[in-house]
Amino acid sequence: MVSKMLSVIERVGNKLPHPGALFALFAVAIIFLSGVAALFNVTAVHPGTGEEVTVFNLVSRQGLHMIMTNMVVNFTSFAPLGTVLVALLGIGVAEASGLMSTSLRQLVISAPKKLLTFAIVFAGILSNTASEVGYVVLVPLGGMIFLAVGRNPIAGIAAAFAGVSGGYSANLLLGTIDPLLAGLSEEAARIIDPIYNVNPTANYYFMFVSTFFIAYIGTWITEKIVVPRLGEYKGDARPEEIKQLSGDERKGLRATFWALIVMALVLLWSAVPIEGGIWSSIPGSGFMRDPETGDLLRSPFMSGIVAIIFLVAAVLGVVYGIAAKTLKSNYDVINGMGKSMSTLGTYIVLVFFAAQFVAYFNWTNLGLIFAIQGANFIGSLGMGRIPLMIALVLVSALINLVVGSASAKWAILAPVFIPMFMLLGYSPEFTQLA
Repeated sequence: MVSKMLSVIERVGNKLPHPGALFALFAVAIIFLSGVAALFNVTAVHPGTGEEVTVFNLVSRQGLHMIMTNMVVNFTSFAPLGTVLVALLGIGVAEASGLMSTSLRQLVISAPKKLLTFAIVFAGILSNTASEVGYVVLVPLGGMIFLAVGRNPIAGIAAAFAGVSGGYSANLLLGTIDPLLAGLSEEAARIIDPIYNVNPTANYYFMFVSTFFIAYIGTWITEKIVVPRLGEYKGDARPEEIKQLSGDERKGLRATFWALIVMALVLLWSAVPIEGGIWSSIPGSGFMRDPETGDLLRSPFMSGIVAIIFLVAAVLGVVYGIAAKTLKSNYDVINGMGKSMSTLGTYIVLVFFAAQFVAYFNWTNLGLIFAIQGANFIGSLGMGRIPLMIALVLVSALINLVVGSASAKWAILAPVFIPMFMLLGYSPEFTQLA
């Protein structure tokens, strides 16, 4: 039964167009749908203002002019684009210097044998700080480590993959996925509120707790289901030597640790309350808080979190590279940034079409009308908060079976569900969490 279900999912997933092509089709569909909706005079009454919301027809001279003159602006002003590019520049330095791969290797190698599976899954979850580096480094490393200790290497690969892919949006740190999702949520929220801002740290508490929960679940499934199902390994592969960290690598990690402590103290100094406490006597304390209200939640510290990710990752990468002798000159630093950008070609294409789709959805008022009608329908069902969010989780999970990309999936779901749930009284951050 399970085998047949997985075969169906695989066939459906393989037949879907590329996510970039999917958004191009969605954008074209919105154009023609706006013409049909305008023809039938589709409207809705805004529950906040009481005004009638009508459809703007893109299949018109004015619509064509908007499409042609705003195509570049739609792309360059799309919130997730800049945030991901800036964050990944810093991550690129940390990855090019070897800091990411060395840290993951040290975490797995130093784990006690009883906690080996947990350590592999846990490291896989943390690896999304550096985007897809876990797939390249950790998945094969999981198989090698399991084989080296006399266990089935396929189970090690499965455990690593579960952590990297199943725990992709959880972490103890902020990574490139957080500003990406927040940017998409912000674009969707502005269908209802044109000045709404979604901070990349919006779901941090949930992410933090989820890291340990997913690590435990991944470990339990590996040990209780996957390992017994695979049985004893009878293949021809022989254990490879898993190299311990070299002297330079250890020196690099020590230097990185102390640099991290210094940067953490500087960030703490910038964010602590200006008045009161042991920090109040230190000149300039709390300088990244809101200068008028002293608030931290809505402050330059929070709104500048992408810049902080960039600076911390870049500085730690440079410190490690100098100490471990993996970065020889400034050319290596810039080349590391360039290499990280070279991996984003397909993502940029996807973002171009996603930006047009979201803009058309907004211009036509179809998103707002759909949200109002959908909210009215859901309100009439009398569903409570928990059943409603469980339903959203299940819809998201089903879509995830055939659309694996987090950015592609959320770019589809956010413009539909965030405005709808905002009208029902749920914040965009809460909807993003679900």
